[in-house]
Parts: sequence; C-alpha cells; structure tokens
Amino acid sequence: MRPNEFICTIRVYYEDTDAAGVVYHSNYLRFMERTRTEWLRTYGFSQQALHHEQGIIFAIRELNIKFLLPARLDDLLDVSAKLTGTGGASLQFIQTINNQRQQLICTAEVNCVCLDAKSLKPHRLPIQLKAELNNDL
Repeated sequence: MRPNEFICTIRVYYEDTDAAGVVYHSNYLRFMERTRTEWLRTYGFSQQALHHEQGIIFAIRELNIKFLLPARLDDLLDVSAKLTGTGGASLQFIQTINNQRQQLICTAEVNCVCLDAKSLKPHRLPIQLKAELNNDL
C-alpha cells in the first residue's frame, strides 16, 4: 500500500515567475500536473504508455483553486496529490502546495477525466489502474 498523500518537491525557477519574482498563477497548475504525473508513476503507469498502449489520456474536467500566499523565485515547494475518489472514468484529488517554511501557498480540488485519445470522449479507467487505486482509498 502506498502513502495516502504523494509529495513532489519542485524548485521555483526564473521562468516560473513574473517581473516581481512571484510565481505566475498558471504555473501552480503546471506544478500540480507534474505531481499527479509522478503520483501515477508510483503505480507503475506512465501517461505516455497509457496513451500509446491503451489509447487513453487524462484531462482536467473541473478545478477549484485557492491562492493563499505567493511563492517566489528559488523557493522549494512541496506539491501534494491526494486521491480522494474514483468514478467510472474519473479521478478526484485534493492538491496542496507548501513552501519550505510549511506555509500553505495554495490548495485545489481537481477532477480528472479519462478520455479516449482519438475521440476525446470519456473512457472507463483501465481495470488494473482502478483496482490499484481503490486498494489505496
């Protein structure tokens, strides 16, 4: 069984910030995406393999994000992904970003949907993936 919450540490680079050295708001979404991708790898699945071998991709269906504090150039951020539920074709997460002082930077509720890569219509989660995930809920 894996830990209930997966954490990925990400450093803020110059390219992530605006002219004031503060992380640009859309980059928090990139950090969260990276963390969900690395979380998926802990189960032995890669986005590329799922796309090429099973013809599926993941997309964000719904996102609710709250920005609480700014992250700045050179900060080390702990970005978490906690799976809170699965549906036939969906994954629900709570994600947080904390700075190195353990201050909460932002939090998000994320609903990902599994799609057929060609038609872009909802596709059931692969049986093996869903079984692995449900073992850890």
